[in-house]
Amino acid sequence: MTSLNDIRSTFLDYFGRQGHEIVPSSPLVPRNDPTLMFVNSGMVQFKNLFTGVETRDYVRATSAQKCVRAGGKHNDLDNVGYTARHHTFFEMLGNFSFGDYFKEDAIRYAWELITKDFGLAKDRLYVTVYHTDDEAFEIWKKVGVPEDRIIRIATSDNFWQMGPTGPCGPCTEIFYDHGEHIWGGPPGSPEEDGDRFIEIWNIVFMQNEQFADGSMVPLDMQSIDTGMGLERIGALLQGSHDNYDTDTMRALMEASAHASSTDLDGDQNVHHRVIADHLRSTSFLIADGVMPSNDGRGYVLRRIMRRAMRHAHLLGAKDPLMYRLVPALVSQMGQAYAELGQAQSLITETLKLEEERFRQTLDRGLKLLDDEVAKLPEGGNLPGEAAFKLYDTYGFPLDLTQDALREQGRAVDTEGFDSAMAEQKAKARAAWSGSGDAADATIWFDIAEKHGVTEFLGYDTEVAEGQVLALVQDGATVDAATGSVTVVVNQTPFYAEAGGQVGDTGVIRTESGVVTVTDTRKVADVFLHIGEVSEGEIKVGQGAELTVDHERRTTIRANHSATHLLHEALRRALGDHVAQRGSLNAPDRLRFDFSHGKALSLEELAQVEAEVNEYIRQNGAVETRVMTPDDARGLGAQALFGEKYGDEVRVVSMGALAGSGKGTGGDTYSLELCGGTHVARTGDIGVFVTLGDSASSAGVRRIEALTGPAAFEYLSEQDHRMAALAQELNAQPGDVIDRVKALKDDRKKLENEVAQLRRELAMAGGASAPEATEVNGIAFHGQALSGVTGKDLAGIVDEHKARLGSGAVVLVADTGGKAAVAAGVTDDLKDRISAVDLVRAAVVELGGKGGGGRPDFAQGGGASAENAEAALAAAKAVLAQAG
Repeated sequence: MTSLNDIRSTFLDYFGRQGHEIVPSSPLVPRNDPTLMFVNSGMVQFKNLFTGVETRDYVRATSAQKCVRAGGKHNDLDNVGYTARHHTFFEMLGNFSFGDYFKEDAIRYAWELITKDFGLAKDRLYVTVYHTDDEAFEIWKKVGVPEDRIIRIATSDNFWQMGPTGPCGPCTEIFYDHGEHIWGGPPGSPEEDGDRFIEIWNIVFMQNEQFADGSMVPLDMQSIDTGMGLERIGALLQGSHDNYDTDTMRALMEASAHASSTDLDGDQNVHHRVIADHLRSTSFLIADGVMPSNDGRGYVLRRIMRRAMRHAHLLGAKDPLMYRLVPALVSQMGQAYAELGQAQSLITETLKLEEERFRQTLDRGLKLLDDEVAKLPEGGNLPGEAAFKLYDTYGFPLDLTQDALREQGRAVDTEGFDSAMAEQKAKARAAWSGSGDAADATIWFDIAEKHGVTEFLGYDTEVAEGQVLALVQDGATVDAATGSVTVVVNQTPFYAEAGGQVGDTGVIRTESGVVTVTDTRKVADVFLHIGEVSEGEIKVGQGAELTVDHERRTTIRANHSATHLLHEALRRALGDHVAQRGSLNAPDRLRFDFSHGKALSLEELAQVEAEVNEYIRQNGAVETRVMTPDDARGLGAQALFGEKYGDEVRVVSMGALAGSGKGTGGDTYSLELCGGTHVARTGDIGVFVTLGDSASSAGVRRIEALTGPAAFEYLSEQDHRMAALAQELNAQPGDVIDRVKALKDDRKKLENEVAQLRRELAMAGGASAPEATEVNGIAFHGQALSGVTGKDLAGIVDEHKARLGSGAVVLVADTGGKAAVAAGVTDDLKDRISAVDLVRAAVVELGGKGGGGRPDFAQGGGASAENAEAALAAAKAVLAQAG
């Protein structure tokens, strides 16, 4: 028996001998067609070659392209398992010519391959051509197909178009007759929907360009696009009419039967078919970077996974089943698609976690569904309100409800379901509009309701194609824009500001204009690309190439990952009470606020900085998983302050503790819930430098730090400053601290000497120094001084008090434009007079107010010392009235 792997190799080898470049399959997530959810045909990766937008170093190619049809307009999900040829995942074999060979060679290659290399009987083959394509008709006759087996088709089945306008052309298809024992007629006949005549190959002659006015002209570059489903040709070559009887599918179904301890055939067969097909699509999607989520591609992946898991449940599997089948898939297809083996552990873990999570929902939902069905009359359909309750309240998706009811011959009132959904959206919108947000922000809710939420691609790429869904200027949508504008697309690599990480900047290009994006934000899960049309104009409906500023994103990623390491280092240095209280991850720096009651010592700060750099040098992989918040916290993941989490979160882990178990998550150093972008390995951070610790608010400290080039530049500047300082001090850099300490000691000594000289000068008083006088029986010394500071007055007052033995002293000093006052009263007089009263009386005359201290000593100040004598007189007057 010829295996599917052999068939694939035979096909590629044949066209390789015909001078075709053997091109690897592109990922399932298209980067060059924003209108597609998944790659669904072999020509998708070559689209820009066909349109002339791109050129490569080959003009003919062949590929085995992995494809998924499970979302959007190309959706085969509901039929999978119940028919012979429907799949969510399939492989498309194809050969392509980009302005090189055309109809005659394309037909000759196809006929030679299937009749000689594959050995199909010529008398079982029929072909179709577009009814006006006489050239193709004659070529088929030339290669040996009788006229009565060349069928002209006048419908769009045999005319291909890329869109309403653009490249197009007639098709020719090859059909295989499985024999009279199977019902059905040839294409074009009333019985064409039967299974007797099966299409195995389609060749598109891309020869014309269609214009909006309906006119059509020949293309300058006429090309060939072909497709042959590997599963279909495989079933045929392996003597079967059923794709699920091929060796690969059979092996996966046998693995399912073995794992579930059930029979492969009979009543259980449909369950195994669904599981085998869905195992392929989910595994390849995960390998290509799609993770289960509640919107976009991730939601389609989750639907496929959950459908397979329900069929595993129907087989009686009590424990997760799908993840146990991954080795069988890798064994069958890993040689042709290396990404399966490379992502095997991720695929296994994702399937297991998703099935564990879904099992509770499934058990509860099926029970509730049984309760609702029990209320229905025989053969009655489920009301839409009941289906919506299952979906909205219990998380049971509509398609699973439909799938479960299908086996009972029942359906769901989808109109009632849609009505209940619309009512819920209206309530949600009313609640959101009343949340205090600006009234004009409701426009984003309108856009989300009309177009859906934006799918974020930026975890895996910084460049992607999207479709312009809306343009907003001055709070209103417009069809075209120049100047300042906010752009909404269906999918984007731009990160929207969240979780402390700033929004991305970059460029959006369409065929008619360029937008320079200066910020990216998010409202109602709609990404808002805020910027300026820097060239031409941009229009709604256009395809767009979105390019994130790589250098800026790189520095932001480094700062964000360093913040995670910093958080854990602080917890380990200061204690488990440390928790994030805010952060900023910008391109030039990071800022981290955390709960802690006092400043960090220099030693603690140095310890934290050293530990972060230790894990940067470790250069460990930064890994991301998606799970429920409860599961994440169960692993010890740290939640971010102020963040709201849905029913699933991204968990980012980095750093290995070599089995010490000292960090969160067992042997993992840092484990946090985070939706931001991060480096691939900790070494990508480069280096980490703290700028210091400061108070942010009561009980909250703040650390600012630098990473990568910014940190290097900072350290370099510090080195230059140190070198300059050492040169200025005439010392070696290593001796600078000792030199500075010595200078400080010298200065302190000199300051003390100067202060002593001032006091001596003040005490000597010179020839004009006043003598003490007696006021109200109290010795009083009042003096105006210059050349002393306010700090000197206390010592001088004490010395005058000692000289008097008993009495009061008031001194006014001119301190360089302002006045300082000090008063002292000896202890024996404190009951009669207070130094505070003396100062307050003097301060008024100096243009000041207040003053204070103790009964034996007080100080104050004034605007000017010009009225020093009046101030002394005022103090003297207070003394004269003392009791």
